[in-house]
Amino acid sequence: MGLPPRLSLRHALALGLAHGPTELLPVSSSAHTILIPWLAGWPYAELDPELRKSFEVALHAGTAAALLIDLPATRRGGLRRRRWRRRARGAHPAGGPPPMLKLDARQVWPKLDARQVWPIALSLAPAVIAGYTLEQPLQRRLSAPSTIAAGLLVGAVAMALADARPPDGTRTLQETSKLDGLLLGLAQALALVPGVSRSGAVLTAARARGFGRADSHVLARRTGLPVILGAAALKIGRRLRHGGPGGGTEQRSVGALSLGGAAAFLSTLAAIRLPRGAEHSDRHAGALLPYALYRGLLASVVIRRCEHNRNE
Repeated sequence: MGLPPRLSLRHALALGLAHGPTELLPVSSSAHTILIPWLAGWPYAELDPELRKSFEVALHAGTAAALLIDLPATRRGGLRRRRWRRRARGAHPAGGPPPMLKLDARQVWPKLDARQVWPIALSLAPAVIAGYTLEQPLQRRLSAPSTIAAGLLVGAVAMALADARPPDGTRTLQETSKLDGLLLGLAQALALVPGVSRSGAVLTAARARGFGRADSHVLARRTGLPVILGAAALKIGRRLRHGGPGGGTEQRSVGALSLGGAAAFLSTLAAIRLPRGAEHSDRHAGALLPYALYRGLLASVVIRRCEHNRNE
């Protein structure tokens, strides 16, 4: 009996490049890590389970490293240089693309007082507890493409409904309460289900709590960084407790694991620096509807493929 297939370099590169944007945008990185190989016909599901776990650790470690070096203390000089270049170029020419939603690092991480720190701290608790106790059982039972499609659809509907609220909201960041922190944390815990996006769940919950589009994105960034770093640390810790990368296919795929992690690192940095929001006017900057439509389209493709496979 031959060895299980090993992770190819081109597949690791493709999944690593997809991981950064899908982790930061409300489209579910876990869903894309599973669905891209499934739709493309790659033998990802046939890989050794330990190899897949090590690869997921590499992807999350790459994303976490990119987020760490992008903290405001290391970006302040770059922000000043980019603002100077924008002033030198002047405003957008007539007929050119209008500005899209971009979050200044100082807007996301200002000098927070205790009242603002508590919601961030409380938002971490549900995600930590759920991640430690439920992550592996949920991923084992809910990682089928049909289940992921259901998660994409439910999330799309929730995001579209939340986005129907007034764009400016009825509350400000200064009004963020401890209850808001707990609810945002519960929303992040839902992302353990493949197909439910962490950022999408937080943005939906924040909009439902009365925050405007821009403030919701700030809250998603504030509460998301500790959770992403914690998830990476948890996955790395679990791999180390199990002896780390072992023999067989894991040793033969060290190059692919490294390439996937490096690609996730670079794609995360690129995604951070790109304008946030797929919209084309200030009025619609930060809207969730485009992502809801994308999630619905992807879910329909998956459902059609599942039906096709059943009929064969």
